[in-house]
Amino acid sequence: MTMTTKMNWNSASYQLSKQGQAYVLVTLVGVSGSTPRNSGTKMVISRDDIFDTIGGGHLEHKATKYAQKMLATGNNAQHLEHFQLGSNLGQCCGGNATVMFECFAAVGVNIMLFGAGHVGKALLPILAQLPCQVTWVDSREEQFPVGLETYHNVEKVVSDEPEREVKAMPENSYYIVMTHNHQMDFEISQAILKRGDFSYLGLIASDTKKRRFEQRFKHREIDPQQVARMNCPVGLEQVGGKLPMEVAVSIAGEIIQHYQCEKQQAENQIAAQHSEKTTHTQKSKSRPVSQQGIHWQEFKQLLTSEESTD
Repeated sequence: MTMTTKMNWNSASYQLSKQGQAYVLVTLVGVSGSTPRNSGTKMVISRDDIFDTIGGGHLEHKATKYAQKMLATGNNAQHLEHFQLGSNLGQCCGGNATVMFECFAAVGVNIMLFGAGHVGKALLPILAQLPCQVTWVDSREEQFPVGLETYHNVEKVVSDEPEREVKAMPENSYYIVMTHNHQMDFEISQAILKRGDFSYLGLIASDTKKRRFEQRFKHREIDPQQVARMNCPVGLEQVGGKLPMEVAVSIAGEIIQHYQCEKQQAENQIAAQHSEKTTHTQKSKSRPVSQQGIHWQEFKQLLTSEESTD
């Protein structure tokens, strides 16, 4: 992990959120005695970088270690931790610091877009504004537009064998296949179907191309259940038109619909679990009520202790 000085905590949190990357916002919410920084000082910790500082030394080292543990869980969470700088951390300032950790989980939508043709060029700027990570793959370097580096959540990959790039993606990824070559489309789609762990696979194709591919998949003994999951032709039926931007909007709409549906299903599952726990708690009054985040009494105690030291 390296200390990054190019961005302060505010810019870093904005960029990491835009890129869909996980990070922890660390804030000194209460200090007393001699401390390296004042209350309200913040820093941001991602998996690979540190932005800004809460004063360095052992306090920052311990805070970084704790933030890494939170990042490893992959969940949104909040936590308060109290540190005695002298007796526990061996810092000469000898004061006390209360640190708030706010973990923002990574966005779960990872998209690999194959093809930098007219539709790909129209689609990419839309995807770049969504809460996702995009890997844009093409075998032709010259096809990628100038200024691609301005999209912080987009990675360009030039590959003579784009189907080999499929293995680099995490589970439950989204794939959009629209290269300039039908055989290349087939090889890429086959690699995705063989993995079988995709969340979404969209293939741009006519009905004729779709039938030919399905026959070829059958001859290659690709699981027909996986083939049935493929969105082909790709895009929402409600959005018509053949212009590149019209097709791009149709595809983007289908992507949004898919990940919003997944999000809703996850929220429903969490709500059902919470309801089950609540019902169980009501039946057994001896058990405490479920609590998420930081209890208000802990904040009240913290604020009261700060006022007493002023």
